[in-house]
Amino acid sequence: MMSRANRWLEALLALVYPSVCQICGAGRAVAREGYVCDACRCRPDGVRFILPPFCERCGLPVEGAVTTAYECGNCRDMQLDFSQARAVVVATGLVMEVIHRYKYNRALWFEPFLAELLCRKAAPEIAGTFDAIVPVPLHPLKAREREFNQAERLATTLGRASGLPVLRRAVRRVRFTATQTAFNRGERQRNMRGAFAVATGEPLVGRRLVVVDDVLTTGATTSACARALRKAGATEVAVWTVARGL
Repeated sequence: MMSRANRWLEALLALVYPSVCQICGAGRAVAREGYVCDACRCRPDGVRFILPPFCERCGLPVEGAVTTAYECGNCRDMQLDFSQARAVVVATGLVMEVIHRYKYNRALWFEPFLAELLCRKAAPEIAGTFDAIVPVPLHPLKAREREFNQAERLATTLGRASGLPVLRRAVRRVRFTATQTAFNRGERQRNMRGAFAVATGEPLVGRRLVVVDDVLTTGATTSACARALRKAGATEVAVWTVARGL
């Protein structure tokens, strides 16, 4: 049931944004749905939930039947520092359009859509099992340019849903890195070397942590973040993202 505050917020948003899907411009969608209608969610390149079988390490979906523990070629070729990575949905056309507009065009009205996807699957999996959530940080230059960190905002919602604290300052991005999109697997790993450092004074020794980001492709970014946390004494670092690139 929606709280009174949420009902007021939705009513306020309705004055600015009509109850129309912000993807197709035709279907009905409201603020709590992130302005993404059911028809868009169900289209061929819409929301595709990740179900077993998938790679035990990075969560990459596998076609066909798998009867034994499976590790994909990406994980065999890379040194990954997280124990496992899981994502909720495949990085389809719809999901990536939403994420791109959310991150780069400040389309914050899409946030409930992305947060609901993440919390639906991740919250019950991590509650009572892990100790805290760590969002992947932005470099200060990129943070000033974008004006918000999508990983931190999604992590905050996941923290409320799971009851876990969010350590927003546990890790700092200390080296500015070029965007990963143009790089291959090996280049992505090299690009992220030394990109993160743990903030002094954070009590990380012996803790089980969940790193949160929006999308995982090769895992180079989240692995570099996990490496810094493990060096600081975390006993386990897992990863949850909204989407998984194929």
